[in-house]
Amino acid sequence: MTAVCDKAVPDSEAELAREALPIIKRYLAQLTDDTAPLTVQADAQGFPTKLPRTALELLVGILANLAAGRPVQLVPGHAELTPQQAADILNVSRPFLIGLLKADEIDHRMVGTHRRIAADSLMAYMRADDAKRRAAADELTQLSDEMGTA
Repeated sequence: MTAVCDKAVPDSEAELAREALPIIKRYLAQLTDDTAPLTVQADAQGFPTKLPRTALELLVGILANLAAGRPVQLVPGHAELTPQQAADILNVSRPFLIGLLKADEIDHRMVGTHRRIAADSLMAYMRADDAKRRAAADELTQLSDEMGTA
């Protein structure tokens, strides 16, 4: 299942997302049991529904993007992406992504002459890349502090 909202987000929907986001964040922050299902109710006439916490945390991310007017696309972890789709997610060019694949920076497989990247592998690369970037920024901050105090 892939859910896509790739068109421009109408202002009215962005506003609704901005209003709902802090309410759901507050609700999640008050919960003490990370494994208990959460009960939500759409409106006064709606039936209460139990959801896993992960679903509400995902909803927070969706609402944050919609509130900022950005389109949203959900891709299951087992999905296979084309190099162009993976490049779009990383916000890099397709040739740059191909270089990462050739350098074995991102796990992929070949289907005939075509490359396929598992969404899980792409997310693992993104997490590792973010961690490297944060470590480099922390190191620069530390060096700056040392030079400023010397």
